[in-house]
Amino acid sequence: MSDRSRPSQESFDLTEDEISPEHLDSQVQRAQEQIIALKRQQEQIERQKRELEELSRRQDQLQTGRAEMVEKLTRALVVIEREQFETQRRVEMLQSVRESFSQHLQYFEALDLRGFEGPDLNRELTRSLSALDDARMEYTRTIPRISEHAAEAHETASELGYGSDSSSGHDLMYWLKAGIGFTLPLAIVGLLIFIALLLKK
Repeated sequence: MSDRSRPSQESFDLTEDEISPEHLDSQVQRAQEQIIALKRQQEQIERQKRELEELSRRQDQLQTGRAEMVEKLTRALVVIEREQFETQRRVEMLQSVRESFSQHLQYFEALDLRGFEGPDLNRELTRSLSALDDARMEYTRTIPRISEHAAEAHETASELGYGSDSSSGHDLMYWLKAGIGFTLPLAIVGLLIFIALLLKK
């Protein structure tokens, strides 16, 4: 008998205020407010998560780009230092070649054998032919060196990640050599014909 009366007695432990509709509505409203607060907190946490992921992505991007540029700039500085030294040497070589070629050119442009006769003409011809041989030898020896430096410059550009941008397939040095190669034999032949005509007179 006592066991049967216990649940009924426990159900009456709540006061009337606690089981009233107003009290239940209040608890439901409080539960809804807690749910809303939890949703806001969840949204805030998710937003912070996205921000942290974006920061992490940007940091990874920075580290990758930094490592890439450090490698490229380090390699480029080594190449630039070497190229600076080689360029200085090339400037000195080109200046020397320019002075020498200018002297040869001035000599041949001013060459005039019309005022020489007999032994003097023979002596001047010997001198002129010797100068012609010297000019030819120096030209043959020097042009490949200039071409070699041009090829090295192309290799340097390739090493730094840039190729040749020549649409015709030939660079300026090629056409310079071709022009000199075409005109020099004609100039030599013309000079020899001129000398032969003088000798006949």
